[in-house]
Formats: sequence, structure tokens, C-alpha cells
Amino acid sequence: MTTRAPWACDPDHSRGREFTVAGETTRGPRSMFQRDRDRIIHSIAFRRLRHKTQVFIAPDGDHYRVRLTHSLEVAQIGRVIARALGLDEDLTEALCLAHDIGHPPFGHAGEDALEEALAGHGGFDHNANTLRVLMRRESPYPQHEGLNLTWEVLEGLAKHNGPVYEPTWALAELDRAYPLELSQHASLEAQVAAISDDIAYDNHDIDDGLRAGFLTLDTLLSLPSLERQWRDIESRFPGCPRDRLLRELVRGQIGRMVNDVIEETQRRLKDAGVSCARDVRSAGQALCGFSAAMAAEERTLKAFMYRTLYLHADQVETANRARAVIARLFATYRTAPENLPESWLCSLPEDEPARSRHIADFIAGMTDKYAMDCYARLFGERPEGLSNV
Repeated sequence: MTTRAPWACDPDHSRGREFTVAGETTRGPRSMFQRDRDRIIHSIAFRRLRHKTQVFIAPDGDHYRVRLTHSLEVAQIGRVIARALGLDEDLTEALCLAHDIGHPPFGHAGEDALEEALAGHGGFDHNANTLRVLMRRESPYPQHEGLNLTWEVLEGLAKHNGPVYEPTWALAELDRAYPLELSQHASLEAQVAAISDDIAYDNHDIDDGLRAGFLTLDTLLSLPSLERQWRDIESRFPGCPRDRLLRELVRGQIGRMVNDVIEETQRRLKDAGVSCARDVRSAGQALCGFSAAMAAEERTLKAFMYRTLYLHADQVETANRARAVIARLFATYRTAPENLPESWLCSLPEDEPARSRHIADFIAGMTDKYAMDCYARLFGERPEGLSNV
């Protein structure tokens, strides 16, 4: 069993849950963080990730990543780093698995559409929506709203991208109900989850981009770091089929980043004199991260991926179509709410901004598939051109 480091979060000393449930049992020998992870895995919101866009909208192929497979891959990377640093692996895994639960259908295209639809009502942010789903919308228990996750999980999700100084309405509302110390850095487990997300999509998106034909080996080798790795792989595995070598390239790149994060984080912890989890939150800086050299390399890779994949003309055109689908759905439910499912219609608020936010909650929870089904029912035709792979 891995020894817990002094800077790790300890489930036996958790700050607890928003709602105290009298007589609650543990249902087996699980820590509080293990129970949180299990609550997330068993949630409806988590299951919906299997039909939500990662990079490619509504992909026809079975081998492309979706939000669910991406979250599982992030969790695998996160546990490796957490174990090496002596952190709580269950808390890290819970954060990795839940970090994308707030994404609407069609990824960032859907988010842009909801942001525009709610422009006069506080806007939309997928990260804040993750907290909204887990703390209010997903409510399987008779005693309280939400999954009632520990403070440490909620804090880590709220600060997925670091301290939050100007929270959006959704996060501000939840923070008033259950303060999460938004202006401080999160636990080291949360910082590991965040950088594991970067490592996963930086490299797995290369894999999907190659499969879809948006990326080629020649374009990849324009990056010096990848070119060096590729030449090394070719020399170690002469005559091996190219598709295997490409997968080895992606695996090797993940390994390099993971090892770099572990070494750099250990260095920062030592330099900062961290002796407990409280020191991590009050350090005034992120303690988990890439070395300066790897950070520069990663920025170059990200810029490359935006230029060649994320902002490729075909991708932008498909995203525009998806954004129009979400915009039309919102406008229709707003002007003709009788089209909402009965459970959503009967709880529809009368006044703004709650009314529009309620409709956005419904749409944000949709999968790509369900959004297209709803569109077909409302308008008599399925939206076209939403998959370019």
C-alpha cells in the first residue's frame, strides 16, 4: 500500500459534506473519497458522457474518443501521478472522472451557443455547470439535493483551472451555499487532475486527429520534439508497421510528460517547504506542473493542435452547424415550453433569469444523440453535417 505523503488530503480528516445525513452508513469499507468516486461513476450524468463530444462531433467511427473515454484516460494518468507523489488516489480519480460532467452536447460549440442564449441571464460556463449538476441537478437521494460530495471534491472541481476570483453566477450561487475558498489554490490532488487532463487531450487528440486524417505524420514531424522522438522510435523498431509506431509515439509522449510532472512537482514541493495539505492551498502558486522546458514544448504542441485540428476549416464549419442546433433548441423551448418533457415543464420557473437557466440546464444535460433526436421531433428533420469523421 502506498504511504500517504504529508501534503496529501486525508479522507479521515475531510471537511465533510454540504448536507449532514443522520445515521448514514458507509456501505462497506470505503473512505469518504472512495464513496465520492463511486457516486460519480454510478450517476446518470457520468453515463451521459459516452455520447458527448470530445474533439469530433457525433463521430460515426467507434474508435474515436468521447467525453467518457477521455475521462477514463485522464483518471488513469491521474492515478499514476498521484501514486508517485503519495497523494490520495481515490480523490484524484474522483476529480478526473467528474471534471467534464458539465459539458453540454457538441462540446465547446454547444457551450458557445448556451453562453449566447444566456447572455442576458448570467451566461454559461461548463466548469461551473459541473458543480451545478453534481450539487443540485443530479439528486438520487431522498434526504438532500445533489450527490453530496465531499468539500475536497467540490473544491477541486471548482478550481479545475486554478483559483477563481470572479465566479460566474452558477458557481457564485453554490459557493454562497457551501463556501469553497475559491481564491485559494486547490489541493495537490486537484492540481494533478487538471494537468492529467492536459496530458490526456494533448496526446490522445493527436491519435484521433491522425485517424480522422486531419493530421499527418509529416505535419507532426514539423515539431522538433516529436521529430526527435519519431527518429528514436524508428531506430528502435526497424520494419515495424507505421500505425504501431504512431501509437508508440503517443505513448512515449504521455510518459515523458508524466515523468516531467512528477519530477517538477517534487522539486516545487521541496523548494516551497510544504509539510501539509494546508500548505499546498496557501502556497500562492500551483505546485504541480511541467518544468519550464516541458511547459514551452507543451505550449508549442497546443498551438499546433489549434492550428491544424481544432480550428481546421471542416471542424469550424461543423461546430457552426452544431451551435445553430443548440441555439434553435433553446429558442424553441423558450417560446414554446410545452415542448419540454413533463418533468421539466412542471418545474419551469415563471420568472427570469431562473426560467432561461432552467431551460439551459435541460439542454446542457443532453447528449449529442439526444439533442439531435429532440431536434428531429421538433422540426421534422435531423440536423445534417454534424459529423465530419
